[in-house]
Amino acid sequence: MRVMISGGGTGGHIYPALALIKRLQERQLLDAVMYVGTPKGLESRIVPAAGIPFETIELQGFRRRLTWDNVHTVTLFIQAVRRAKQMVRDFKPDIVIGTGGYVSSAIVYAAARAHVPTMIHEQNSIAGVTNKFLAHYVDKILIAFPDAAGQFKHQQQKIALVGNPRAQEVAGLQPNDRLSEFALSPDRSTVLVFGGSRGAAPINNAVIEAIPDFAGQSYQVLFVTGNAHYEAVTAKLAAIKVPGNVKVVPYIDNMPAILPDITLLVGRAGATSIAEITALGIPSILVPSPYVTHNHQTKNAQSMASTGAAVLLPESDLTGKSLLNAITVIMGDDDRQKKMHTATLALGHPQASDDIIAIMQDLIH
Repeated sequence: MRVMISGGGTGGHIYPALALIKRLQERQLLDAVMYVGTPKGLESRIVPAAGIPFETIELQGFRRRLTWDNVHTVTLFIQAVRRAKQMVRDFKPDIVIGTGGYVSSAIVYAAARAHVPTMIHEQNSIAGVTNKFLAHYVDKILIAFPDAAGQFKHQQQKIALVGNPRAQEVAGLQPNDRLSEFALSPDRSTVLVFGGSRGAAPINNAVIEAIPDFAGQSYQVLFVTGNAHYEAVTAKLAAIKVPGNVKVVPYIDNMPAILPDITLLVGRAGATSIAEITALGIPSILVPSPYVTHNHQTKNAQSMASTGAAVLLPESDLTGKSLLNAITVIMGDDDRQKKMHTATLALGHPQASDDIIAIMQDLIH
């Protein structure tokens, strides 16, 4: 099949698209693919690096308050739709998919108007502005969280709960002794602290405060600071004796590969992270970022915590002591870990990409 896909702005919109493309390639179902993004977005670096044909549209998002800048946004959108229509005519896709971010608005809207089968994928519990707009025009609305269904009140018949394609990418991974690369024991229970690709200063500061108390614990800690914060963290740690069961690194290039070796994850509640940990059943302590649109990470974390899969630790309550207590309670209770593992797996969608592909095939045929 010929697939046109668009999503950008954040990794949460880009990586599910790449995971779906990868699965289509694995199943030899992809005749041609075109990824449409913006020239300055994160996708402009990530997608070409993955070897996927990439085209751009000039577009910007709406401001959330009345401003003259929105007039320019409307003008850009009209121009973008015109270009998108031409791209659809030239590429002749069998289906067009939007994974979020304002860039997907023009291409999916243009395709729907041209009567090309269309779908959108919403990774979070709270739908983005673009997906709410496109929901009126597309043939199918794919969601990763049951809570998201309520965001599309008048399009219930279009909704399918499929999870996140990133889940299927990691679902088959097995423990592979990656911990020894960080001078940690593969036979010891391990806590991974990871504040996202750039890191998260509030999480880092809480870990720094807790580090002296990690000494003597039965578990070990792999602390990923994020490249942007590594120098600041190591400067603060210079005054602290870091125990041998704690390793501090700036970044891990292939993060999914290490996840099967992890007992407990401490981190943000982004859609990609949740897709990965639910696919593998990893218990988690989630510290949602309060700085994201519509506070959707808190809603994501609440969905996890409500089933017993995760512990929600709001950033406003995050200290070295509260983090240490939360970690130690879980790591000291094997029965609790097993229950969290079972509850986390129950939320997973390890066949997410294949389920999406089945829907794509139905729409095309």
